Amino acid sequence: MKGRIRALMRKEFNQIRRDRRLAFSLVIPPTLQLLLFGFALSAEVTNLRLGVVDYSKTPESRELIATMSESKSFRLAGYYFSTGDLGKEINHNDLDVGLVIPYDFARDLYRGRATTVQALLNAMNANTAAIGQGYVEGVIQAYNRTLLAEGLRADFRRIAAPEVSRRGQALLRPAFLYNPGLVDSWFVVTGVFGLLLILNSSLVASGAIVKEREAGTIEQLLMSPASTSEIIIAKITPLFVLLCLMALLAIGLIKLVFRIPFHGSLALVLSGAALCVLAGISIGAVIATLSKSAQQALLTSFFVNPPLATLSGAFNPVEAMPKWLQPLTVINPIHHFAAIARANLLKGSGLADLWPNFLGLLVITLALFALSMWRFRKQLS
Repeated sequence: MKGRIRALMRKEFNQIRRDRRLAFSLVIPPTLQLLLFGFALSAEVTNLRLGVVDYSKTPESRELIATMSESKSFRLAGYYFSTGDLGKEINHNDLDVGLVIPYDFARDLYRGRATTVQALLNAMNANTAAIGQGYVEGVIQAYNRTLLAEGLRADFRRIAAPEVSRRGQALLRPAFLYNPGLVDSWFVVTGVFGLLLILNSSLVASGAIVKEREAGTIEQLLMSPASTSEIIIAKITPLFVLLCLMALLAIGLIKLVFRIPFHGSLALVLSGAALCVLAGISIGAVIATLSKSAQQALLTSFFVNPPLATLSGAFNPVEAMPKWLQPLTVINPIHHFAAIARANLLKGSGLADLWPNFLGLLVITLALFALSMWRFRKQLS
């Protein structure tokens, strides 16, 4: 039995070695996908287009505008004569933020009066608008500190802000755990990692099986002394080894390109990646048994993989999903592997903390593998 499996595996490795397109698809696309997703799906908002209406036209107002435009958060797009013109530009989506400085801005500063600067935010993208509001408040606070250093006492207030007591102050000193620099790519990349494993594993496995069936080599294997189980094991093992090497390459990119810290165990992440790869191969095998051609297998993969990606928590927290959709993440292998990768790499969590995710991933992988074996045997018979 061992000799037959070894011979079949040797045949599969030789076939993969002759297929240059398969080797290409296991190296170049995952590398490009990880880099593009890691950079393109960044939640960081920079260079917001800023329009200004400066009714004050004083050195103090120009200093405020300079403070806004010198930060990387805003890019000065132009000055406008009235709030009507500014509103039209925001309405045409030519501006992200509008700043209106009142006529008595400098005079109120020197008299110690409260002054109001209005910020108009284009809220077509609510997330960008919320982040832009935080940027504006941060710049105003920095400008306020500059005025205090020059001996002026300014009081900036947000419109419709509730009145607070002046008898005391509450100072907030935040501490950001596990991601002190608030690097958003750390969340995205660790989630995309599992998505790429499932996506590439299912596509490669379904393509390889369908291609061999179209070539008629499966019928030749059935005429050999090997059993159905031996044929399946021999066919899956080379793909599993190559895809695990792809996962190792992805881990290297995560460390070298995105500078994600490795606080946990590399062996634990690789174990989760191996289970994820096996789940992806099983998904691809099931798709191959349900498809009559390579084109049909590809279309079926695109029907299956997007819901897995959307309901995984790879791009956004699971808590942000509707409550009726959140239970579906329990049967999603991408969700469990993303939780393993993030907790292990960023927090240093071990198996004692991650065993529920490992158990969930193991159950899903075994169920998918059993389904693929059953479908494959049924097709061969």
